[in-house]
Amino acid sequence: MSQSNISAHDLFDSLNPNARSAPESGIVEVINHGRDKDGLIPLWAGEGDTATPSFIWEAATRSLAAGETFYTWQRGIPDLRQALARYHDRIYGQGHDPERFFVTGSGMQSIRIALDLVASPGDDVVLLTPVWPNFAAAASIGGVRPVEVALDFDTNRWSLDPERLAAAITPKTRAIFVNTPNNPTGWTASADELRAILDLARKHGLWIIADEIYGRFYFRGDRAPSFRDHADPGERVLYVNTFSKNWAMTGWRIGWIEAPAELGQVIENLIQYATSGVAGFMQRAGVAALDQGEDFSRHLIQQARSGRDIVCGRLRKTGRVRFAEPDGAFYLFFALEGEPDTDQLGLTLVDQAGVGMAPGRAFGDAGKGFIRLCFLRSDRVLNQAAERLAVWIEQR
Repeated sequence: MSQSNISAHDLFDSLNPNARSAPESGIVEVINHGRDKDGLIPLWAGEGDTATPSFIWEAATRSLAAGETFYTWQRGIPDLRQALARYHDRIYGQGHDPERFFVTGSGMQSIRIALDLVASPGDDVVLLTPVWPNFAAAASIGGVRPVEVALDFDTNRWSLDPERLAAAITPKTRAIFVNTPNNPTGWTASADELRAILDLARKHGLWIIADEIYGRFYFRGDRAPSFRDHADPGERVLYVNTFSKNWAMTGWRIGWIEAPAELGQVIENLIQYATSGVAGFMQRAGVAALDQGEDFSRHLIQQARSGRDIVCGRLRKTGRVRFAEPDGAFYLFFALEGEPDTDQLGLTLVDQAGVGMAPGRAFGDAGKGFIRLCFLRSDRVLNQAAERLAVWIEQR
């Protein structure tokens, strides 16, 4: 067969099966349906409506003007790794070694590298669901089987059953992925839940991949409980994080991993063969965010708290919505009485209420019957969105 006669089917069949089976985003249908609708309020994405502040992008501009456009440190420039250590000292207590921090090209790349560090094709990784779907998809693409363990939803609260988690661990299990505060539910692991997970990991010799991206978006204190409160620095815990949420930098694509310093060369190698490092000017922006961005972060957290109160208060008044008021992150994950098919509900709400949200099925089997709303928006926008939704519900 000449190359000119190769069909699209043949091309597709010649691909890596894991790549072929990579799932589409679970919210793409709703986004495509509502993208161009006039007056739509899109609350389907996990980001706010505030642009990156000037003190951050000006640091990047100065770096560009200074000619910092060459290859740079694979682990991250020393200034940024030191800034990460200072930041963690302020938030979590003293004693963070800059050698524990590795700069990546996004929180997603941090997750990808963490998976590559601890799991091989044919291994299992356990994850608590509902949860952001990219981790499970990334595991599957790498030949690792994601094993879902559902959080309980009862009497309007989410909680972890440690016995159910323990039952999911097998000789093939290599790691437990824990996202807390959780996207999409807002569940935030208590100190007891964190200790239970850590005890299981220690007992079975497992790694914990701790996604604490929303650790500052916590509504019961200055920051959420963390594995750092219980684990020793040298234990099998990989912390994945990003600049996206705390400093309104979703489009910048810069994150970090915190890991035992002894793993440094291996992590550097994986960064080298993925991206060969993060642009120096972006890293200068990261230094500015960490060292100068506390007031801005607190502003975003307060905006999220206000947004939570607006949407929870108005939807609760309908008497037809079930949800756990989130302790953290910036999403409301709710179920609507009489509407089990939230894929269709998402499309209907775009057309009839003018609000775009993410169907719960996108976040694992435990998310079916729910829908996710991002409330990191201005009060004006959220009051309008909450009123549209409530009126639509009350007229059903």
